[in-house]
Amino acid sequence: MAAQKDLCDAIVIGAGIQGCFTAYHLAKHGKRVLLLEQFFLPHSRGSSHGQSRIIRRAYPEDFYTQMMNECYQIWAQLEQEAGTQLHRQTGLLLLGMKENPELKKIQATLSRQGVEHQCLSSEELNQRFPNIRLARGEVGLLDESGGVLYADKALRALQDAIRQLGGIVRDGEKVIEIKPGLPVLVKTTSKSYQAKNLVITAGPWTNQLLRPLGIELPLQTLRINVCYWREKVPGSYGVSQAFPCFLGMGLSLAPHHIYGLPSREYPGLMKNTPDEHFILDRHPKYDNIVIGAGFSGHGFKLSPVVGKILYELSMKLTPYYDLIPFRINRFPGLGKAHL
Repeated sequence: MAAQKDLCDAIVIGAGIQGCFTAYHLAKHGKRVLLLEQFFLPHSRGSSHGQSRIIRRAYPEDFYTQMMNECYQIWAQLEQEAGTQLHRQTGLLLLGMKENPELKKIQATLSRQGVEHQCLSSEELNQRFPNIRLARGEVGLLDESGGVLYADKALRALQDAIRQLGGIVRDGEKVIEIKPGLPVLVKTTSKSYQAKNLVITAGPWTNQLLRPLGIELPLQTLRINVCYWREKVPGSYGVSQAFPCFLGMGLSLAPHHIYGLPSREYPGLMKNTPDEHFILDRHPKYDNIVIGAGFSGHGFKLSPVVGKILYELSMKLTPYYDLIPFRINRFPGLGKAHL
């Protein structure tokens, strides 16, 4: 048994945006937390790098739109704590054909959740946004609360906040072994650590860590199509300038949505689940090991609440949100290697 002074309340593996917010919530609640990252920070090998990400309430599913209400609050709180701008409201214009079923679902969700939005015909789109050339008579759905998150700044702000709150961030330490138990043992290329709980938010490397623990999740690496433009005058693009961020749905032969936003963006490595929903759950065998994975290219904006949920799961608390859509057992016959 580890000496009490050397025993963490939780170790978080992976210092992307999900791991950082998990460690942030743990440290905020006075827990002894260690955040481990295999690469030296900052790096561009995962899905949290780059300068900007879209933030939006526009989702087909009610539960994501509901989660985004709290996400906006936590992003604003972090921005205030860091004393630096992390978010800019530009509006988000969703584009698709009138009969597009996903576009219809999003409009219905926004209406049910009381989110202000505008439905725009092809003629109205041409009048309001002449810079966006439409090819086939597309219609639009405008979420004026949408905008841009400054990804690199957010990561730095979180890592600084974790340290200021008493947490420890160690980069350049690759995890090479996990020994389940009470406590759980985590061995890196530099040192061994012990903790009461473990949270795995390792992005594309998640299954490498989980296979020795008897589970393999149905995760597939995904690259998303992102269009970005450099602003001649920073902060000059938005709804009021007739050029918001946009999200194209079913507008090309691309199998996924096309995102467009100002500043600079990279087509990062994403991990996708078959149903494109997250995995937020405890290990089926070891209940002090919590897994956050499969963020499917839309997890950055939701990371404040994802991190809160992973913190709550690791501390055996009951999350406010219904986690049925995020459980591992929704994939029958998948994921179990040799439990």
